[in-house]
Amino acid sequence: MSEKIRKMFRIRNTTVREMLAEALGTFIVMVFGLSSVAQVVLGKGSSGHYLSINMAFGIGVTLGVYASGAISGGHLNAAITITQCILGHISWTTLAAYITGQFLGSFMAAATVFALYYDAIYDYTNGNLTVSGPTATAMIFSTYPAPNVSLQGAFFTEFTATVMLILGVLVIHDEKNNAAMKGAQPMLSGMLVLGIGLGMGLNTGYAINPSRDLPPRIFTAIAGWGMAVFTDDHSWWWVPVAAPILGCLFGVFIYKLCIDFHNQPGHETEHEKEQAGMETS
Repeated sequence: MSEKIRKMFRIRNTTVREMLAEALGTFIVMVFGLSSVAQVVLGKGSSGHYLSINMAFGIGVTLGVYASGAISGGHLNAAITITQCILGHISWTTLAAYITGQFLGSFMAAATVFALYYDAIYDYTNGNLTVSGPTATAMIFSTYPAPNVSLQGAFFTEFTATVMLILGVLVIHDEKNNAAMKGAQPMLSGMLVLGIGLGMGLNTGYAINPSRDLPPRIFTAIAGWGMAVFTDDHSWWWVPVAAPILGCLFGVFIYKLCIDFHNQPGHETEHEKEQAGMETS
């Protein structure tokens, strides 16, 4: 077997491995998150509250990044993956593999939570699966804007929340600045998502991730809620897809403008400190 063929197989095996890692990580995030929403909605407030949803998503992100981080970097978010590709950090092939894995994991998580709470959902709705109304259950799986929020306000909310997400991710991981220890990074990522939910979840439910919102929405369309999941609320579905991608790109621009362009690699900074110390001596 020639070296070129061996190299092709190595690349293919690596890509599949990364896709599966993203699928598992996203699956973990979404099962924790969606099941907590289901428990709050179907329990009518007696089995959890908004805070429990925030905490469950934070725990899910922490475990998902721990599970996939060493293999794929633990993106678990199509907006982050697309941004990394645009910046030239990953190839288009890797982009396709990551997003495929994320969407697969998210879709399977929605199906798992639906099966887990199947009896409770049908008891709660009397078999009438709706997007809006007193027994609406579509929000268990995907985000929908609050009734008092305009489409523009909802877009700005998702955009801003994702800016804060990527700024937090860059702060946690930037080796040239003041990165957290490797072992603590997944936990801090989970706390970051928890903080966003606590402060910016009222208007839209803080999707901040196309991989979190679109695959479960597709699942609900198939599972009985119908095309209303795409047409309700002024066809809201595209906002948690587009706004996080734009917010992610803008957040990276802000970080580079304020921090990264003025920073030197960590080893150079340390070398300069040593030189300065020697000159002082």
